[in-house]
Amino acid sequence: MTCFAKTEQVSRLFPINLSKIQRHIEKVKAQLRLCTGPEIVVDNFAGGGGASTGIAMAIGRSPDIAINHDIDAIRMHEVNHPDCEHYCESVWDVVPRDAAKGRPVGLLWLSPDCKHFSKAKGSVPVSRKIRGLAWIALRWAGQVRPRVIMLENVEEFTTWGPLIADENGDLRPDPTKKGMTFRSFVNALQYQGYTVEWRELRAADYGTPTIRKRLFLMARCDGKPHVWPKPTNGKRDSQDVRAGLLAPWRSASEIIDWSIPCRSIFGRKKPLAEATMRRIAMGLDRFVINTDSPFIVPAEHEEVYGPFITEFANASSQRNMPLDEPLRTICAQ
Repeated sequence: MTCFAKTEQVSRLFPINLSKIQRHIEKVKAQLRLCTGPEIVVDNFAGGGGASTGIAMAIGRSPDIAINHDIDAIRMHEVNHPDCEHYCESVWDVVPRDAAKGRPVGLLWLSPDCKHFSKAKGSVPVSRKIRGLAWIALRWAGQVRPRVIMLENVEEFTTWGPLIADENGDLRPDPTKKGMTFRSFVNALQYQGYTVEWRELRAADYGTPTIRKRLFLMARCDGKPHVWPKPTNGKRDSQDVRAGLLAPWRSASEIIDWSIPCRSIFGRKKPLAEATMRRIAMGLDRFVINTDSPFIVPAEHEEVYGPFITEFANASSQRNMPLDEPLRTICAQ
């Protein structure tokens, strides 16, 4: 009260806007509260919210900020994580300092587009702009210095290097400079004071029924050691599984609801294509007829069938998968 009384006296000599000063004081107080609050988590390239769900399972709450340029992805993320602050814009249009609002960033999660690194893309031309999305990590490191930065991508991410134009002018990775840009990326993080490690992890080794492999890169500046998860599962015929040290890989059949009615491949009005029937026949031969332990399931009308999984996306190659193993990675164009 004394302070404001003196301020009123001074205002008679020097006209000032007390309400403006009061608003400024409240802003400063709010900023101080943010600076002393808990660390926040940022999910760049947020997608529909799968990574955010994993983060929530790990720390007990959703990330605080999610960024994605795609409106449909952001809308889905809003449904899955309504308490998160959403930015529907390019990661390059979000200013890290403004988004953090003075709050310390504990984790910056990055899952940049992987298609232009993956071997599944084949000989299709690549984009320099998309391959360079990971550089956004350095912008956050320079402005708000997250305590931990984690990046997830395909294992080919370590081959990130310069591009060259082919005879048609299309951009392709320079085979003589594989990994050059990746090493520069790691060096840039280290220059910012981060220690950097990376590993390839297979989802099936951690209780998920898919053999999908991914590269995980971890950078931290808090002086603490890098801690990687230990496998909990292994191949059914592996020594560790036989010894009871690891649980066996979960199978595809565990996550399929066999009670859901579906149309049979037999008795269709329009017959299946010859290539599809050939694929089915090969699957039956491999996983039912010529196997020591066929997966036979009783069906209605006293019929029996041996279910297995087949990929319909890429008809140029035969892709049949057993039900008693984790799912394979499915790539479709």
